[in-house]
Amino acid sequence: MNRLGDETSPYLLQHADNPVHWYPWCADALDAARNDDRPILLSIGYSSCHWCHVMAHESFEDPATAEVMNERFVNIKVDREERPDIDRIYQLAHQLLNRNAGGWPLTAFLDPQTMLPFFTGTYFPRNPRYGLPGFTDLLRRVAEAFHAKREDLGSQGEQLTRVLKELEGQKRDSEADDRTLLQAAREELESQFDKVEGGFGSAPKFPMPAALDRLLKHWGHARADRSRKPDREALNMVTTTLTKMARGGIYDHIGGGFCRYATDRRWAIPHFEKMLCDNGVLLALYADVLALAPDPLFTGAVRETATWMMREMQHPEGGYFTALDADSEGQEGKFYVWRRDQVKRLLTDEEYLVVETLYGLDKPPNFEGKWNLYRRDAWAAVIERLYLEPGAANALLSSAKAKLFEARSQRIPPGKDDKVLSGWNGLAIHGMAKAGMRLGEASWVESATRAADFVRSHMVEDGRLYATWKDGAAKYPGYLDDYANVLQGLLSLLAVRWRDADLMFATFLGDELLGRFHDRESGGFFFTAHDHERLIHRPKPTADDALPPGNGVAACSLAALGHLTGEHRYLEAAEHTVGWARGFVEQHPAGHCSLLTAFEGTVYPPELVIVRGPEADLEGWLAAARVGYRPSRAVYGIPYDCTLVPNYLPRLVSADTRARVSAFFCSGLKCSTPITDFEEFKRAVG
Repeated sequence: MNRLGDETSPYLLQHADNPVHWYPWCADALDAARNDDRPILLSIGYSSCHWCHVMAHESFEDPATAEVMNERFVNIKVDREERPDIDRIYQLAHQLLNRNAGGWPLTAFLDPQTMLPFFTGTYFPRNPRYGLPGFTDLLRRVAEAFHAKREDLGSQGEQLTRVLKELEGQKRDSEADDRTLLQAAREELESQFDKVEGGFGSAPKFPMPAALDRLLKHWGHARADRSRKPDREALNMVTTTLTKMARGGIYDHIGGGFCRYATDRRWAIPHFEKMLCDNGVLLALYADVLALAPDPLFTGAVRETATWMMREMQHPEGGYFTALDADSEGQEGKFYVWRRDQVKRLLTDEEYLVVETLYGLDKPPNFEGKWNLYRRDAWAAVIERLYLEPGAANALLSSAKAKLFEARSQRIPPGKDDKVLSGWNGLAIHGMAKAGMRLGEASWVESATRAADFVRSHMVEDGRLYATWKDGAAKYPGYLDDYANVLQGLLSLLAVRWRDADLMFATFLGDELLGRFHDRESGGFFFTAHDHERLIHRPKPTADDALPPGNGVAACSLAALGHLTGEHRYLEAAEHTVGWARGFVEQHPAGHCSLLTAFEGTVYPPELVIVRGPEADLEGWLAAARVGYRPSRAVYGIPYDCTLVPNYLPRLVSADTRARVSAFFCSGLKCSTPITDFEEFKRAVG
């Protein structure tokens, strides 16, 4: 009997009609495995995962394969986006058992009495190929080994248990100071940098926004510190990578939004899934770089991505959806790629010439006989080559893209994972708020505000944040990343426009982080809450992955919240986290870029610029304070009609005072005397 039909996860529902007797992860499944003493086949994936679909079509939809699974195993299907705790643990176990990285789908066979894995892998084909065994044959061999070699498997499980226990209690000492660690990360990143194509390493190539943000901050601090030489190469690594990505095929040039990663070194061919989390983080990064100088390529990517997020990824009530599939009609990338004759029929000759030259339609096809569009050259070079006036060229490109977008809209779109994840919404709120502030787009800020209100009103129940929402129901108590990312998003919203409700929500999240996740003895934060279901391991993640780790985001966000509110508990927890994490960071500085941002607070003390006044009069003052890129500066405008105000600010109560703007420069919970003259303020922020 397949038990997935009542689930809300789009991924689990994709498997609800399989002949496999799937369970979701639940007590009934674990009890059935223990009572029958049958090994558990744990399959972990997510709805937009291409190889998850392949394995499903080849094996899980096949009655003969399902018969073997049902006869010999208790089969559990997990959505890694709903249960990142389970995914994180068994991915780690896979790495320990196999000494290589995991991925999705993750296939793990568990001892039902201990829940420890005794064999793990990722994708397995139905029949032997790619050097992998056929899945049905593997199932039979694993089941036989489980019953025939229990003693050996038990010994392996004991060893794995010891390693996991050591990891839980691990604390590494470090004598390196913060400046040394920051510089070490900078040097490691340069050694990994692809000087020709941007990014780090070779194919497959991921954006690695945490590494780029670290280099940008490194450049920003070096530029502001007169005792240091400007680090132009750090900035070059950032701008080269972002340029290659925005020109590349990893970016959707017709509809906006970035795909998860590129399969090649040159960013030309993506894995076509689009994830909310990636785009939220990249929006924030591009917005920060745009603080340096205008850039039409970056501005266009930000505008189109924000538009895509609002158009296709936002629930009518405000929350953002999770992902778009890589596949449509059973084929990867089918929605996005073009035949040359299709494009030619849709466009005028003048439009086609621009598109052909810019996107290389006069070159051989690059994806299964078709073209995935990416810019072959800089736009200025294309305009010059075609002897066009810039205004006319921009108009031709704009009209051509509009026609292609309309034609593409008639195709069958990729599947959409329409659940709402609170942590990923936090990243999207952060990106939309920063981008809206930088480019002056109030609608983007409003979109982020609606998402924040959705999370607060739909995903907080009985005093705790929940991880996922779909079809009117919130499920699964939130994880560290959910609390930390939403807190970060709220702080970015407060920096654009102040609302008491957002500060109240932010302090609630800060208090919950300290109460539910903080390791008061050693420092840092556990991934799961203190009252969470007991699993075989309780991690405290520190390293950057595709997304920033919860300890890095929590430390930075709690420090920012502590400086804003004057609450020492938040500051102490952030400092405690930095102290605990130092030894891990020293082992691999470039792998801990998010945490290193928290370390920077001890080297470059944060500067708060707080502007108070009638709401209608604040914008000019705030705009002056936001000019340029200053990684240590946070700017907040607090209207006089808001009641929640940092307690270290003087109370401005007289009618005369409340009629004008007053600005404060604050550091270390101490503020300057108020500045009420705009010209004096501009000189102070310059």
